[in-house]
Amino acid sequence: MIALTAPVGPADAPLVILGPSLGTSTILWEDVVPLLADDYRVSAWDLPGHGAAPVAQEGFTVADLADAVAAAAPEETFLYAGVSLGGATGLELALRHGERVRAAAIVASGAVLGDPDAWADRAAQARAQSTSSLIVGSAQRWFAPDSMARRPELSGRLLHALQDADDDSYARCCEALAAYDVRPRLGGITVPVLAAWGEHDAVAPETKAVEIAEGVTDGRSARIDGAAHLPPAEQPEAVAALLRSFFASVTRGDA
Repeated sequence: MIALTAPVGPADAPLVILGPSLGTSTILWEDVVPLLADDYRVSAWDLPGHGAAPVAQEGFTVADLADAVAAAAPEETFLYAGVSLGGATGLELALRHGERVRAAAIVASGAVLGDPDAWADRAAQARAQSTSSLIVGSAQRWFAPDSMARRPELSGRLLHALQDADDDSYARCCEALAAYDVRPRLGGITVPVLAAWGEHDAVAPETKAVEIAEGVTDGRSARIDGAAHLPPAEQPEAVAALLRSFFASVTRGDA
């Protein structure tokens, strides 16, 4: 269902798994990985029909994605960070596999995302007109006002990843998000959670992050300046510093 990259980093370091936003691929995290790999073994995964992952053959839920990540993880326990749909997957991981997730950073995401009817409309558009028809709208949602001008090459590659995504698999991701809502279950998450939002993110603004941080047992929230919906691509240094601080606080607590 998903594709998980081979870990990069010291063999004896804690494992970090990084999750994607809808329409992107492991490209989203490529500038963050080297900033983490001195102290962590870092792996990233692709959604069905995105990047290196196989095309979806049937419908799936966000919970199914969480189960697939847990099954693919090469170690019994791991740290996790995910963006948007990847962040939603992180919350389901914490609910369904909490004994394996040492901590979860939920970036530009929420306990519920968007409106089911809007997701159904986007799924229909992807199937009828291909993901190419979504590029303009996605660019407007994904990037802060100066992000594309500041990082044009990476922004272009991310939009190409959207164009290259399998249309039906993308639509099935939309349908998974339409059915996703873990708000009633946030209190069941006992692993440490960081909920981070991009300063300019209209998809998952501050209220979404605060709802997560206040709903889980051990939560905190943080703003990422100069970013919208794809902070790892827009502000990789800030995201890496935030993750390193959060993960270090957790691993110190484990010691």
